[in-house]
Amino acid sequence: MDPVIELVICYALALLWFTAATKKTFAFEGFVITLRDYQLVPKSVMVPFAVALVGMEFCLSIGVVLSFARPLFLLSSAGLFGVYAAAIGFNLFRGRRHIDCGCLGLAQHSLSGWLVWRNLLLASLALLCLLPVQSREFLWLDRASVIFAVSALILIYATVNRLITSAPELARLRN
Repeated sequence: MDPVIELVICYALALLWFTAATKKTFAFEGFVITLRDYQLVPKSVMVPFAVALVGMEFCLSIGVVLSFARPLFLLSSAGLFGVYAAAIGFNLFRGRRHIDCGCLGLAQHSLSGWLVWRNLLLASLALLCLLPVQSREFLWLDRASVIFAVSALILIYATVNRLITSAPELARLRN
């Protein structure tokens, strides 16, 4: 794999983890309520569990950009995305679409299959970065490419999230 592709994915994941953890921190009570709605963790350990999740997301945001620790944090990222996909999928199976996904604290995303697929795609991207990276000189154009590509991915991610959020309303309008 080209090092530019690896860095684009890793920096985008770092921004995603950092943004998610920050928003959950500032809306912590709401995040705890959302976690309770999932009904997967006993209420007695909900607050420590929420703190651990936010802490993990902050750690992942740092770890995926550190080259010496990157493989461990990429595997951990893929694992956490997988856990999130499984939690959403399990609640969809139970018919609990009405709860907020809890993805970004205050963002209201009712559960949907799209969120499962999004998390599985993010897990796959994290795993993709575990492929061997070719060794080559890193040029100024490579740095610029990383900046522009990460910026584009942020815009694409925000657009897709907006579409996921709007999907139920759009379906209602069509009918």
